[in-house]
Amino acid sequence: MNEWVTAINGVVWSPALIVLCLGAGLYFSLRSRFLQLRHVREMTRLMMEGKSSDQGVSSFQALAMTLAGRVGTGNIAGVATAITFGGPGAVFWMWAVAFLGASSAFAESTLGQVFKEQIDREYRGGPAFYIEKGLGMKWYAVTFAIATVVATGLLLPGVQANSIAESLKTAVGLDPVVTAVGLAIMLGVIIFGGVKRIAHFAEVVVPFMALGYIGVACVIVAMNIGQLPGVIKLIFSSAFGLDAGFGAILGMAIQWGVKRGVYSNEAGQGTGPHASSAAEVSHPAKQGLVQGFSVYIDTLFVCTATALMLLITGQYNVQAPDGSAIFTGVKGVAAGPGYVQTALENIMPGFGALFVAIALFFFAFTTIVAYYYIAETNIAYLNRTVHRPWLTLVLKVAIIAATVYGTVKTADLAWALGDIGVGLMAWLNIVAILLLRDIAFKCLRDYEAQKAAGKDPEFDPVALGIGNAGYWERRAAARRDRAVTEPSH
Repeated sequence: MNEWVTAINGVVWSPALIVLCLGAGLYFSLRSRFLQLRHVREMTRLMMEGKSSDQGVSSFQALAMTLAGRVGTGNIAGVATAITFGGPGAVFWMWAVAFLGASSAFAESTLGQVFKEQIDREYRGGPAFYIEKGLGMKWYAVTFAIATVVATGLLLPGVQANSIAESLKTAVGLDPVVTAVGLAIMLGVIIFGGVKRIAHFAEVVVPFMALGYIGVACVIVAMNIGQLPGVIKLIFSSAFGLDAGFGAILGMAIQWGVKRGVYSNEAGQGTGPHASSAAEVSHPAKQGLVQGFSVYIDTLFVCTATALMLLITGQYNVQAPDGSAIFTGVKGVAAGPGYVQTALENIMPGFGALFVAIALFFFAFTTIVAYYYIAETNIAYLNRTVHRPWLTLVLKVAIIAATVYGTVKTADLAWALGDIGVGLMAWLNIVAILLLRDIAFKCLRDYEAQKAAGKDPEFDPVALGIGNAGYWERRAAARRDRAVTEPSH
């Protein structure tokens, strides 16, 4: 079974998927004239614009919900793994992937907004919705929805939970059974409270966890500030094979940097549009721009924080493809969460391991909550046809059970199966957003034109020739009716 799953994983996460992710990011970047550079100021402004409504959440809450999913164990363990097998140069290629991926994140999240629906008085949207409505391919949409429910609702939560249990056991000797009970209670309280409670939880916890982690990284960098220019030079020279020590693994630097970058920021993989579709905005491009910035936060800020803490203190390892050591800064520990805990414990005795355990708890737990929301949204999509309201309750029980099981038992098979699910999501979604590219660019041009005219952009799909955008069509019609009646008062 394990060999069979590993073989499938190798096909799904083949270099072709990496090329597809990068190619899509490059295409969207060129076609949008590098919106991720031109609109950085607008991205940051829009993050704080808008308020929640009875049906939707605010732009910032939607951003926090997306970051809850993006910022996970990959930002700690994944970065350490990339440096171990790709050298310091892998960090540069993670940055490159984030830069290109921001444009893909804009496209998918804008499409999520365009084709969102109001279901049970809540906004719902995501790839399944825009595949069905934008491409008219329901079988394709259902395939995406089922793959997503299985991956994010059943397989991946336990993997995140296991990293929490392992890090707490390493740091304070906490029994995994105790961790499992605590996680089950906390998760139940949040997910049984609905999307609003999930949004409020993410709004409070995500900024706290990200800023706290980056803050500690800044302190460590400040304590070793004299080494910073050398570390930056090392990252760039290793990224292009110019460093004598790491030049032999240039190909590995690119491969691991790109792979971990794609996996960490998830741009184009179809996870981000679920939360972004729940935002209450006046134009789809607004939330698209906000979600583009979320990729920067994940990789340029949080992943870089991990990389600099390890590199500036020399607490990292690099090994050649044959397993031989090229550089050894942390002895006797394999790449992973325990590796980072050991490294920071060496830097800050008595605090480092506990700090990483706390950071991992927040990163991984918020990811589990985000997984639930993504799975629930796809259940809501499927229920439009099958009408089985009890499926949502089954999902709640299943994700709590998966979390508990993963906490007390290492689930290598679940991780591999989850990877297949996420990889399948990426293949299906990237192909879809490339096919729907013209709609995303219409939205961007319309938004820019209205901004240039000094307006607060409002979206009218009919005027742009975009069909099947029922929510926005009704909203635009109501706006026109108000414009007709208001002068008579």
